[in-house]
Amino acid sequence: MRLFKHRPKLSVIVNFYNMPREAERTLYSLSTAYQQNIKACDYEVLAIDNGSTQALQAESVRSFGENFHYHYLQTNSVSPCKALNQATKMARGELVICCIDGARILSPNILSLSLQAAKLHEHPFIYTMSMHLGSKPQNISMTEGYNQQVEDQLLNTIGWRANGYQLFTISSTALSSGNGFFSKFAESNCFCMKKSDYLRLGGFDEAFTSKGGGLVNLDFFNRIHEDEHFYPILLLGEATFHQFHGGVATNVVMKNHPWAEMAAEYQGIRHKVFDSSFQHPHYFGKLNEFAQTFI
Repeated sequence: MRLFKHRPKLSVIVNFYNMPREAERTLYSLSTAYQQNIKACDYEVLAIDNGSTQALQAESVRSFGENFHYHYLQTNSVSPCKALNQATKMARGELVICCIDGARILSPNILSLSLQAAKLHEHPFIYTMSMHLGSKPQNISMTEGYNQQVEDQLLNTIGWRANGYQLFTISSTALSSGNGFFSKFAESNCFCMKKSDYLRLGGFDEAFTSKGGGLVNLDFFNRIHEDEHFYPILLLGEATFHQFHGGVATNVVMKNHPWAEMAAEYQGIRHKVFDSSFQHPHYFGKLNEFAQTFI
């Protein structure tokens, strides 16, 4: 049951699958105890459980605020596309933020800056840089002993719950984010756009049925950049931070990476070899002292 009768400005949609450890941190990073310059009445959070066998508890999700809502999708699908599309249709905000991977902690002003940046254009596409907790991308660091226990200890060395920007000091850029804010990106794991634009575009293509959606997030990023109506905006000084959870693509050693299978699915759907359609964005925000390393 929705407790707020008025319409929020923003709906945040986060997809979870068998990640209770990671979900707690991600959901905390979406609460008003952590997010800055925004009120609970301005946004709602839709926590989508995509057929997990280790399901989240609705009471636990609601404990982060009355604007948090839990939805369990009974499905055998290993792809998150349908779940994200259904959640977007349920969303009440004019703007939606989509997080295809619920294992990512957000930085503290993603929500407030997204609301501000959305005023810059009729069809904004506002996105963030993707980072991995640890000194190297986790596909590499896991070969050197990085795991959930090491990550727990690493997070305990900083006061990230009080100041999420400290996460930059214990993280590295994801392989899809190049060398930092001014790099060529292949995707974003947290983006904001108008709900109407998302639905007009058709959302995530449900033809992508492989684990984690395969290259569907990269495909969505390409489709945005191939559509002249959209105005891409990158939030400076903000990012999402990936937690180690056994991800299909993020937590597998490079020699076993499923890229070939994912690229084959992409080619079967799009009838072409995958290539990034990245266009340099407009930049919005500021580089705080912790994020300046990644310029």
